[in-house]
Amino acid sequence: MIRDITIGQYYPADSVVHRLDPRTKLFGTMVFLISLFVADSIWAYLLATAVLAACIRVSRVPFSFMVKGLKAVVILLLISVSFNLFLTDGEVLVRLGFLKITREGLYTAAFMAVRLIYLVLGSSLMTLTTTPNELTDGLEKGLGFLKRFGLPIHEVSMMMSIALRFIPILIEETDKIMKAQMARGADFESGNLIEKAKAMVPLLVPLFISAFRRATDLAMAMEARCYRGGEGRTKMKPLKYQFRDKAAYLLYLAYILLVAVLKVAL
Repeated sequence: MIRDITIGQYYPADSVVHRLDPRTKLFGTMVFLISLFVADSIWAYLLATAVLAACIRVSRVPFSFMVKGLKAVVILLLISVSFNLFLTDGEVLVRLGFLKITREGLYTAAFMAVRLIYLVLGSSLMTLTTTPNELTDGLEKGLGFLKRFGLPIHEVSMMMSIALRFIPILIEETDKIMKAQMARGADFESGNLIEKAKAMVPLLVPLFISAFRRATDLAMAMEARCYRGGEGRTKMKPLKYQFRDKAAYLLYLAYILLVAVLKVAL
């Protein structure tokens, strides 16, 4: 399951989605995530399903590769669905002792599950089609207007990019440590939840040491290259909108308008 986390990874491919400006993909992801919370009908979610499926198809990222990322949120998904399924008042359909399943709870749990799954898939699609450098440039350029308020946009963008870049690195490091300790007799699978949590303690200590060591090495490398923040820095590949980006913004506008119409009409 550790290696199944897809957020923060990049999948190289030659597709229209990969060639989009990172600002376009960031804005599109934000629009899609907002639409999931605005949508409150099955027709709106069917529209979101069609849009997400089309984007995955166009991106040429294997669907099986993206679905692997859902394994990391299975527990969160089960907890969320269970709370909504059993703790929502309404018309009782099934009663299991002190637990009851209501029509409203079933409806809410289904929408909550779909929403969480689409949140993970939509976010993963952005990181899988955008390199960390492009993501940093896109965040810095897209949020550049906040510099007028004294916010360190370049530094914030750099930190977010480094955090995303470190996700697959730490996942790989965790996998190596787990295999090394399992070869020495460690057991991470058997036992109840408390015992599994206790078994993870010997894993966290070397992982934190490795993470701090990598952070120190990165800081020293940046200082050795005279990194002093974003002021006065130039770009090797400056961002510039193309026709495909403008077309994508028009599609975003059409999508959010359809979601709004479905919310008002239904």
